[in-house]
Order: sequence, then structure tokens, then C-alpha cells
Amino acid sequence: MHTFHKRKIIVVFLGSILLLLALIGRLGWLMLGRSEYYGKKAQDLHERERSIKAERGEIWDRNGTVLAANRTVCTVSVIHSQITDPERVIRVLTEELDMEEEKVRARVEKRSSIERIRTNVPKETGDRIRQQELAGVKVDEDYRRYYPFGNLASTAIGFTGGDNQGIVGLEVQYDDVLQGTPGKILTMTDARGVELPDAGESRQEAEAGDTLQISLDVNIQTYATQAALQVMEKKQADGVSVLLMQPDNGEILAMVNVPEYDLNDPFTLETDTVQMSEQEIQDARNQMWRNDCINDTYEPGSTFKIITASAGLEEGVVSLQDKFFCPGYKIVDDRRIRCHKVSGHGSENFVQAAQNSCNPVFIEVGLRLGVERYYHYFQQFGLLEKTGIDLPGEAGTIMHHPENMGQVELATVAFGQSFQITPIQLAATVASLINGGKRITPHLGVSIWDAEGVLKEQLEYPEGEQILSEETSSTMRYVLEQVVDGGSGKNAYIEGYRIGGKTATSETLPRSANQYISSFIGFAPADDPQVLGLCVIHNPQGVYYGGTIAAPVIRDIFQNILPYLGIEKEEIRKKDGASIQ
Repeated sequence: MHTFHKRKIIVVFLGSILLLLALIGRLGWLMLGRSEYYGKKAQDLHERERSIKAERGEIWDRNGTVLAANRTVCTVSVIHSQITDPERVIRVLTEELDMEEEKVRARVEKRSSIERIRTNVPKETGDRIRQQELAGVKVDEDYRRYYPFGNLASTAIGFTGGDNQGIVGLEVQYDDVLQGTPGKILTMTDARGVELPDAGESRQEAEAGDTLQISLDVNIQTYATQAALQVMEKKQADGVSVLLMQPDNGEILAMVNVPEYDLNDPFTLETDTVQMSEQEIQDARNQMWRNDCINDTYEPGSTFKIITASAGLEEGVVSLQDKFFCPGYKIVDDRRIRCHKVSGHGSENFVQAAQNSCNPVFIEVGLRLGVERYYHYFQQFGLLEKTGIDLPGEAGTIMHHPENMGQVELATVAFGQSFQITPIQLAATVASLINGGKRITPHLGVSIWDAEGVLKEQLEYPEGEQILSEETSSTMRYVLEQVVDGGSGKNAYIEGYRIGGKTATSETLPRSANQYISSFIGFAPADDPQVLGLCVIHNPQGVYYGGTIAAPVIRDIFQNILPYLGIEKEEIRKKDGASIQ
């Protein structure tokens, strides 16, 4: 029995020794092999981190005018464990931040490592709070987006949210470029979470975002906006869009969608929201933020005859000297499709048909091409793809599938009905057809600059494909100049300038609503296009013809911006041999 107990004690003793040795070995491993890991864990337990927001990069227009900048604001936070006089903290923050006492009290008394009270606090308010030297209250400087021009180009520029991240427009499209890299402030605390006064703080400074320079010109944008607002008010229209671009490279000089909204107050609606649900309010905001030039499609109407004419001339199914007769309608299969001039245009050649915007003639050109060839050109001109513009939410073309296109569908498409495209797609396609035949990518972004003003990158866009021969492109410029010189686009004529263009008046769906879209697309100079303009007027009241109300808008804009762009008037010799200045 004695021997048994002795053996038992030895076993327990040896087991204890082995366990102790294992524990010592494990401790040694943790102290030597894992010291860095656990040291970091211990430091993390005693470190408190506050972020420093990065200053967002600016947005400049083509001349360096600032369109989006930053204002210094503050973020006010409290650290519960450090507050020594909670009632005073609550009283001061309630007064200075103009908040309800209950909300402030709830956040001050919340047991958390750090609790944010309010962001986007004006700097002067933050300075006053800081001067109170309230224990446990932290005032960190921050940045808030500021737009010097308010609602100018709002649907193109877009805005940022409370976290300074882009929400819509260029702000979200180029968010990675603009947002920069946040920094942080590290402070040491004891086991209770109280900051150690002698430990100081370490800072990792934020890196400012890069600046984006875009092709918009503030002066051109301002004038185009004024012209759009004037016609919207005069015609009591629902909205007006204006696009101005350089047809040779796709740079957009102006992008207008009135009514626009205030970028510095983008969540406030013009309408009364008392009776609206939260979902209705958000839907109304989304509608207000929409960029009609790229987010919405419409039936282009007669402006699309430019595409039909280009395809017909390129394919050789029509020439400028071809003779036609318009009785006021054309019968296709079992459908009688009328011309806008019910009495008809009578005998006319193809140039005169373009001047008259004669539906039967363009139907005839579409039928001569046939579904397969017409669809081929539709595809070749890039109309089935998105333009690739550097803005979010671009809508695609809504077009019949070729197998579903009969003669009637082909006829209506030929003069711009029964399908839908975006204004930006129409503008980009027409620009490509009159610039010598090279497809362009419409765009706003031009270059990226660092915070020190040093050029980092010149933005590049796909090299355009030749979608039309230079010869046909030259012919189209001539035809469209005749439309303005003495045809339906005569209200866009400017003495001393060679202007080309095409009018359109299309009826929206459902047709029974009797609502129209009036538009005009024009370019100058007609022989060497430097600028292309498109005006789209939604639901004008009274006279609604594009040639009557949309063409004068582009004329007025061109009259002001052509000299500004350095395009001088020239001596133009008329057909009778006389010359005008």
C-alpha cells in the first residue's frame, strides 16, 4: 500500500514538472516568438483612433475656373470616459450646435469609446466649442463640398454626401480620383479608456485628392442655361436640354438640363413635400437629379433624317439630283403615312426634300436601303451601343430587332419615329457624320492634376472608327447647310456664318396625349464644324414646331459663342453672285 502511494506521488510530481515545463516553454514562445503580435494587440487595446478626412480634389472647367471646391468644417465628438462635467458639455453643445437637448444628452451619456455628435459644423462654431476646453469633447477639422456656381451644370457635376463621397454625376464617376486618402489621429489610453495626458498623440496626415479638369466652359454653360430658361418660361415647357460639343473630338462645352437644382442644397425639393411619403420624396429627388441628356431616351423625329440621308448617300441608293414627288403621304403595305405638310411638297429633288423635311422622301430612302442594310448602318454608326460618355446612368437605344422590322417599322424609323435614343447619342452620332466620318466619344473629363497643381494625366478616349466616307460627310455638311440657308432650319441662320442643321418635332407616347418634343441640331461653320449644338424642348405649349422654337435657341447661343470661340464672320457669296458680310 505504501509503495502504491509513493508511486502515485512520483507520477503526479513528474506530471506537474512536465506541465510546468510546457507552460514555461509556451510562455517563452509567446514572449520571444510572438512578442511583436501581442505587443501590437496590447497597443491596440490602449490606442484610440480618430479619422482625418482627406480634402477632396477640385473640379475645374476648361479654363481653370473652379466648379467644385471645399470649405473647412468640423466634426464634434465626445469620449464618455473623459467627460468630467457632463451637464456643462450637454448645455454648451445644445446651444452651439442648435440641437435638441434630449439628442445631445443621449449621445453624451452613451458609454462608447467615441460618439459623434454632429458633422459639417461651421468652422467658427467648432472654434467656439474648442475654446471652451471641455474635457472629453473633440473638435476635428473636416471638409465640406462647396459649389461656387450653385445650380450651374448641376446634373452634370453632381454632388457628394455627408461622408464626402460622390453620389451622382462627375462626383461619383471620378470618385476614385477626387476622394484622396484619409489620415488618422492616435492617442494612448489607460485600462479605463482615459487618454494619458503625457502620451501625446501621433498623426498620420491625410492625402488630398487629385483635381479633375473638364471640358465645360463656364461662360458657354452660363449662356446656354440662360437661353434654355428663357425658352422654357416662354413656352411653359416641362424642361429644356441643351448640348454643345466639339464635333472633332467629343469634348462637351455645355450640358444643360433645366430646371436644375442647387448643388449646395441638393436634397431640398421645390415642391411642397408635406403630403408626400418618404418614398415619394426620394423618387422626386431622383427625378430632380436626372440628367435628361444621357439618362432618358426620346423619339428624335426629323433630326434623325440626318442618319437616313447619310446611309442612303453612302450606300448609293439616292443622290442629290434624284427627283421625288410628295402628294402629302406615302402608302407602305396597308398603312398611309402622312407628311407633316398634308397638301404635300409636290416635285422636289433630294436637297429640297431635306430642306422641306419631307417624310415620304425619307421613307423612300429607307425602303430603298431595306431592313438589312438600314440596320447595318444603324449598327455601323454606333447607334446600338452606348456612347461611353464619362457620366453614370447612360441609357441605351431602344430599337426594333431586325427580325421584327417590317416595311412599316422601317418607314417610321427612317424619319425618326417608333424607336428611342438619348440626346447625347444623337449629338455624338451627328457630330461623327459631319466631322469627316470619324466616330467620337463624347466626354467631359480632360485631365487630372495633383494637389500641387502639377499635371498627372491627360485623359484619353478610344480612337474613332471611320463610320462614313469623307466624301459623304462633306455632302451631308452641304445638304444640312441648305436646310438652314433656305429650308425648315432657316430660323437658325446667322448672317456672316455658315450654319448647318436639322429641325424636328416628335409626338410623345401615348399619341393621344398631344404632347410634343421640339428639337434642333446645328453646327458651325458648316464647311469646317468647330461646334455642334442640340436643343430639346419637352412639352412646349402653343406653337411646338422645332424650326419655330428650338432653332432660334441654337441661333442665339451660336451668335454669342462663335465670336467667343474665335470663329469670325466671313464673306459668304450667295447664289446670285452678291456677297454678304
